[in-house]
Amino acid sequence: MDDQRAGRDVGVDLAAVARLLADGTRAAFCLALLDGRAWTATELARYGGVTQSTATSHLNLLVGGGLLVEERHGRHRYLRMADRRVFELIEGLAELAPRQPVRPRSLTVASRQEALLNARLCYDHLAGTVALAVKDAMVERGLLDWGPEPGLTEAGAAWLAEVGVAVPASRRPLVRACLDWTERRTHLAGAVGGALCSHLLAAGWAKRVGTTRALTVTPDGRRALHAHLGLALDEPIR
Repeated sequence: MDDQRAGRDVGVDLAAVARLLADGTRAAFCLALLDGRAWTATELARYGGVTQSTATSHLNLLVGGGLLVEERHGRHRYLRMADRRVFELIEGLAELAPRQPVRPRSLTVASRQEALLNARLCYDHLAGTVALAVKDAMVERGLLDWGPEPGLTEAGAAWLAEVGVAVPASRRPLVRACLDWTERRTHLAGAVGGALCSHLLAAGWAKRVGTTRALTVTPDGRRALHAHLGLALDEPIR
């Protein structure tokens, strides 16, 4: 029996990660943290609709399992994704997960849900309908090569400089295809995706919707994206 067990054992306890995400509250916390920000335990408890003590218990498991890391500032405990690999894991699982009909509790909730589908933060880059439109326009204009190994073209590098998008030097890929779990297509990620999203926010072309990870393209942003990419976006959701 021991020999048979050793033969099956590959030294990776995948089930341990699965158990962490099998709980609905812990899964909800991870989905909330997809915005790339650090949340307090109190904020996550409120988001998950659980008591502070219940949230703490779940968060301790996620930290102990290596999915989240914590930082303490005074009396406050902040939680965030451990690293980019965890973020990609959660995004990938969200794409595979079955869709469940959601009945908004109010018009405000319905508006926020619609805003998330339209444009949102995906770690440090743009996701949603707007993200797909931006990526498609860049591909059509020869700024991106969206083949098996996506890349930035020479025209794309010149376009970024013209628009004023500064791409910081880093070890991460310049361009990466990230699967958009609401659109079921890939949008622009990597260093270029992150820099472009940062520019949208810094230039006032996009802004957050409340405290969620939803974004809305501002009137200035719609004009800028039309001028630079020929996009004709709808009025922003408020």
